[in-house]
Amino acid sequence: MSLKTTLAASALILAGSLGLSIAPATPAFAQDTVPGAEAPAMEIKDMALGPVDAPVTLIEYASYTCPHCANFHEQIFKPLKTEYIDTGKVRFVYREVYFNQDRPAFWAAMVARCGGEMRYFAIQDSLFERQQEWLSITNPADMVENLKKSGLVNGLDKTALDACMQDATMAQGMLDLFNENMTEYDIQGTPTLIINGTKHANMSYADLKTIIDAELAKE
Repeated sequence: MSLKTTLAASALILAGSLGLSIAPATPAFAQDTVPGAEAPAMEIKDMALGPVDAPVTLIEYASYTCPHCANFHEQIFKPLKTEYIDTGKVRFVYREVYFNQDRPAFWAAMVARCGGEMRYFAIQDSLFERQQEWLSITNPADMVENLKKSGLVNGLDKTALDACMQDATMAQGMLDLFNENMTEYDIQGTPTLIINGTKHANMSYADLKTIIDAELAKE
């Protein structure tokens, strides 16, 4: 099966609490099948903050299972939002990464997207803050239930969240967007930052400020 089908299938199996029986060494979802996993995809857009016409566009490629990404959002994203995004200087675009068909990263992204544009980044904060907690859970179905907490504490209805997590069309759309995004830049690790079209590795906030300020000075 394709990467898109197997990830979508995996999401549906677990979110529906139907269970999995896959050995840890099995390469990426090779045994998962779910009726409807080939459902037509819906258009899924990147999640973003800040004005579309901001002078600087910063794209972050990140995974919800990446500890460096969690640290980025705690130590760097928060001051970045206050100083540059909220003031209209930076358009921040978040792109979800599922390296090696990373199921937990995909399930976490589904929970965040179930909140829609209004709640996405609040749920994201909770997912990163609780990363060690939910990643420590070995049973896949239990992990998904724990992930849902980040949606519930941010105002999502449990019934609606359960239904959203079983939405094959949304899952397929997310994977289509992931495949599209990964072809735009040669992303080898997370977090990777694209600042006005130039790729950068993870960095300190001081270094990030220097690059952003230099871009702003060009205006």
